[in-house]
Amino acid sequence: MIAVVGHKDLGKRTLDLVEDELRARLDRLAEGAAALVRVGAGLPLVFGRAAREAGRKLTVLLPVQGAVPAVLPERDRSAAGELLVLAEHVRLVALDPADRNACVSADERLVETCRTVLAVWDGSPSDGRDATAHLVAFARARGIRVEVVWPDGCVRGRT
Repeated sequence: MIAVVGHKDLGKRTLDLVEDELRARLDRLAEGAAALVRVGAGLPLVFGRAAREAGRKLTVLLPVQGAVPAVLPERDRSAAGELLVLAEHVRLVALDPADRNACVSADERLVETCRTVLAVWDGSPSDGRDATAHLVAFARARGIRVEVVWPDGCVRGRT
């Protein structure tokens, strides 16, 4: 499995650059390895699109509370629909998407199931809101291959 982690505060221009780079990386990685992502707007969606365009099977993690899908934040709802259409498999994960710690724990479990993590990361340390640096360190500490993806021209911020 190949997973993606990364910054959530990326604008359209940066996401376009990242999607192109993710597609190129997915084309070069081991053939047959499936892609795995937790549902969401921004990076998860561009990774899902890139994975399918690269011919990868896509597994999407969908938060549930009890026996029903969790209510996603407004900005993630349409992206979730598209990701579910792109997905070959859906895994249900008990998770409150509004709870940051629960989301980080879910991302740690996602990382643990993978052989490669594509980290869309500018190299900055964790700041208490963005867990990308933490997830990169988490993967590396477990011997999971991490490829940092930060093409020229990428910037943080929703511009």
